[in-house]
Amino acid sequence: MRIRVCSDSTCDLSPELLERYHITIAPLYVVMDGKSYKDTLEIKPSDIYEYVNRTKQVCSTAALNVSDYLDFFRANLEGFDAIIHFTISSEMSSCYQNACIAAEEVGNVYVIDSRNLSTGIGHLVLDAAELAEEGKEPQEICDILNERKKKLDVSFVIDTLKYLALGGRCSSVVALGANLLNLKPTIRVVEGKMIVGKKYRMSLDRALLRYVRDELGDLDTVDTRRIFITDSGTSEENRQAVEKVLRELLPFEQIYHTQAGCTVSNHCGPNTLGILFYRK
Repeated sequence: MRIRVCSDSTCDLSPELLERYHITIAPLYVVMDGKSYKDTLEIKPSDIYEYVNRTKQVCSTAALNVSDYLDFFRANLEGFDAIIHFTISSEMSSCYQNACIAAEEVGNVYVIDSRNLSTGIGHLVLDAAELAEEGKEPQEICDILNERKKKLDVSFVIDTLKYLALGGRCSSVVALGANLLNLKPTIRVVEGKMIVGKKYRMSLDRALLRYVRDELGDLDTVDTRRIFITDSGTSEENRQAVEKVLRELLPFEQIYHTQAGCTVSNHCGPNTLGILFYRK
């Protein structure tokens, strides 16, 4: 059986990984000044940052509608027996709901609610591609990944609360206080939602190294098969320093670096960085 693995653009996988695993992406929308742009195809995080700096306003993001999914599924089903498609957490977007409606009409489309975002989704997408190559049936793959997604550990350290404040997700007073105190908060994904975790009162480079050790926690519980370092635009020094600590602590088989797309970047701003991995 030929299975096409697809995902919303929120999976934040690199072009190299998408090509290697033959993954097809359905872009979400970013709305800037009332005009919609397709994530990664028509707009990039740098465009968002320039817009925020110029206007002191943030963009908004929008899900694919049912019509978008109908067109996407029909096009990608050509030459394949089935599609397995991943969406950002249903707690964060209507993508899952809309994709399910379209999948029912098209047929032979299996939609998985990742209950996650960014390369938390990316882990599931790569696993699906590998399981499909092994010859597993679509429903079996879905069953495996619906269990496996419960073991994902996904978090980011944010450099500034400016973007969350502009988007109304925290008050400007809180954001100002955090910046004055040099606080670097952690954002975690728990049960499909984003929550605030530990806060670091130090420079970003020091906070990232402390965060990596704290986040890995009990090293015996970490699945060392694969880990992502995903950021919304940070220095090469920070990326290399994080990877160095990861390699010192555990023998990861694969360490991938990816750039966050517009969804994460629009809400968290530049210099956001996270490590995303499985627990055993």
